[in-house]
Amino acid sequence: MKQIQLIGLLLLVSSGLLVAQPYSTISKKTMEGFMNKRFGMFIHWGPVSLRGTEIGWSRNHGVSQSDYDSLYKQFNPVAFDADAWVKTARETGVKYLTITAKHHDGFCLWPTAYTDYNIMNTPYKKDVVGALAKACKKYDIKFCIYYTVLDWYDRRYPLHNDGNKEPDPKANMPQFVQYMKNQLKELVTGYHPYMLWFDGNWEAPWTQAYGKEIYDFLRKLDPDVVINNRLGKGTHEILNEQSVGDYATPEQKIGGLNMTAPWESCITLCNQWAWKPGDPMKSLKQCIQTLASTAGGNGNLLFNIGPMPDGRIEERQVLRLQEIGAWLRKYGEAIYNTKGGPYQPNKVFATTRKGNKIYLHLFQNPGKQLELAAIPGYKIKNARFLGGSRVNVQQRSDRIVLQLPEQLPDENDSVIVLELNKNAEAIAIIENKQAIGQQ
Repeated sequence: MKQIQLIGLLLLVSSGLLVAQPYSTISKKTMEGFMNKRFGMFIHWGPVSLRGTEIGWSRNHGVSQSDYDSLYKQFNPVAFDADAWVKTARETGVKYLTITAKHHDGFCLWPTAYTDYNIMNTPYKKDVVGALAKACKKYDIKFCIYYTVLDWYDRRYPLHNDGNKEPDPKANMPQFVQYMKNQLKELVTGYHPYMLWFDGNWEAPWTQAYGKEIYDFLRKLDPDVVINNRLGKGTHEILNEQSVGDYATPEQKIGGLNMTAPWESCITLCNQWAWKPGDPMKSLKQCIQTLASTAGGNGNLLFNIGPMPDGRIEERQVLRLQEIGAWLRKYGEAIYNTKGGPYQPNKVFATTRKGNKIYLHLFQNPGKQLELAAIPGYKIKNARFLGGSRVNVQQRSDRIVLQLPEQLPDENDSVIVLELNKNAEAIAIIENKQAIGQQ
């Protein structure tokens, strides 16, 4: 019997069906609700916007520590309007919004009782986190909070990103972890975030044990709050036995197709996370195809913007976000509440699915026809451009052939709906080895 069990285990491992389990107690229903949202907005913001350098990382690297740590004394974002930010998020088509309540620089955007290094000691003196939480509730956007386990400002944390790799002998990690608990309790009980996005788990002072301690602490405060995987010491890109948290977080790249483990890619609209004057911005085509490819891989996209020091979102960024929203109003059916697959995404297309429909996202015109690998046991009843004309389709024993017009209806992503005779969500992943197109 033991030999049979061992053979079975080896088969599971070789087939990729046995996945290392993260430290997570979130319910399946809650995670499905989060993944169905597909699209969120990340906002990196704080006093560092006065210098136009990267948040956290430019402290001691481009901006002197004394200058960086004094920026809060000048931070007075009088043009900040939480309603305007959240309206922009809604116009973009995102379903949740995540604000950097505390980044690696230690500055807090809410009036925490546990450090003076917070928004109430700036000239502005207003609760940014609270204003955004209220606006998100008003406009039906899920409110989420970023909070890092690093704190290069707090002397209780042993490292300070100052070139000294030796731990500060005056540091006290148990005291620092208690400080974290105190602040997290403020955030969870005061603002009731839908999701908590942690960061900074890679430095040596942070241990797997601390990650589990914080995760368990949060679960007692709110059993349903979604928590990302950066509390543990595992890689960000996938969930494994070192992960503490509910989903993986590949950064500045689109995650791979995964129908079993939830993931969310965090990607910037411009190059830098925080605002930088004249920072190159992604084209509309890049934005939409990033979103469609992410959904096609069965993941979420957390798309980042960086507001300016006066509190406004740069006009060019707002316009780009509104363009994304306009596309989603037409094609959102193929993004929201979908599953990825069944075909592996590539440079030419990605696919999503819902019920008996497969949504084929065409990123470029492959020619007069597109060939897909056959789907054994399934019949295509109808094929059409979403919101448009019919598409001629031929089903052969080894392939599906779609006849395409010379010009696709949308240069960014033209969506073809394939209506099947059975549930498309039950189809196993397909490697498309057919010739992509024919001129």
